Parts: sequence; C-alpha cells; structure tokens
Amino acid sequence: MANKHKKQRNRLVDPIDRISEILFGLIMVLTITGTLSVVTGGRVEVKTMILGALGCNLAWGIIDAGLYLMGCLGERGRNLLKLGTVRQTNDPDAGTRALVDALPAPLVSVLSRDELDSMRQRLIKLPQSPRRTHLTKDEWLGALGICLLVFFSTIPVIIPFLFMADVRSALRVSNAVAIIMLFMCGYAFARETGLRSWPTGLAMVAVGALLVGIAIALGG
Repeated sequence: MANKHKKQRNRLVDPIDRISEILFGLIMVLTITGTLSVVTGGRVEVKTMILGALGCNLAWGIIDAGLYLMGCLGERGRNLLKLGTVRQTNDPDAGTRALVDALPAPLVSVLSRDELDSMRQRLIKLPQSPRRTHLTKDEWLGALGICLLVFFSTIPVIIPFLFMADVRSALRVSNAVAIIMLFMCGYAFARETGLRSWPTGLAMVAVGALLVGIAIALGG
C-alpha cells in the first residue's frame, strides 16, 4: 500500500505499485458501500455514503502520496550514505565490504574480488555527491499519480448509486463492478510477476473480499 521505495525508471509509478493503489482504493470504498443498508437505505443515506467514499479515498490518496514521497527521500538518503561509506573509507577491504552490503546478493555472487575493487575505484572517482537529497519532478508526479489512482478507483464502484434509484439493485451492480476490478487487478499482477493469470485473478477477488470483511468487522 504505502511502501513505495522502488526506483522510478521509465514509468512514474511502478506497475505493481499501480495495482496496489487501485486495490487499496477498492478495499476502502467497498468497506463503505458494504455497510450500506439496503433495507433502510434512502437517497440521503446513499448521498452520505457516496460523499464518505469519495472523501475517504481522497484523504487516503493524499496520505499514501505523502508516504511515497517519504519513501523516495529515504531510499535516496540511504543510497547516498552507502556511497559515502564506500568512497570515504581509507581501508580498501572496508570499502569493498560496504559495496558488497549495498549491492543485491545475486549480483555480488557473480562478481569477483577484482571486479568489486574495480567498481569501488570507479565510484571513488565519481564527482562529489550532494550532501542533501531532494525530490525530483518525476517523484512529485508519481505521488500525484498515486493519489489519483486511489481516488478514481472509487468512481466505478459508486456510479451505480448515481444512476439507479433502487438501492438493492445499485448495490448488486456496484459489487459486480468491484469483483470485476479485483479480478483485473489480480490478472494484471499475474502478468507482471509471471504467475498464472486466471487463478491469481480469482485469488485476488477472494483476498479482497476477505480484507473488506475484516475491515467491516473491525469497524473500519
């Protein structure tokens, strides 16, 4: 949900992050629509529910975007500290160990000691790194994208309540839309991770329903 510590490469928001944000937004809005009473639900209650769903997801979108920006700053700050450790130590062995700690284990496993030493020497020759980190334009845009994903994931689920007078029918259509969206999230997640598409899509529907049930049961 809020841990966005991935480096941005060619996309403002990583595909897995996008799926996670949409899933989070769906769970939030389903938690609200799931508490709507189809017996006593009048237009006033439906209007309150719609406003509550939009406001809640907007608030959480802003919060999630803020946590994303914090993650970006934290990641870059840690990277600068690691680079500084590698470059500033006078002990070659200590510098190499710091480099090993900073690299992914699979990459370290295929590098020889000479290659690590050569990499450390090239890092030492780099221009001086800035002492302070800052957020880039792409990271600000990524945060905006995260906020919008959480907010707009609300819209398809509440649309039936805007155009259907019968609350029971609107709730059924809304739930059907949510199920389709949960399945699509699982399907997309499978394509990004190499899992089986249909089973993962169905599993996402089950997991989403379970999380919504837990949230409602706990008063969420």
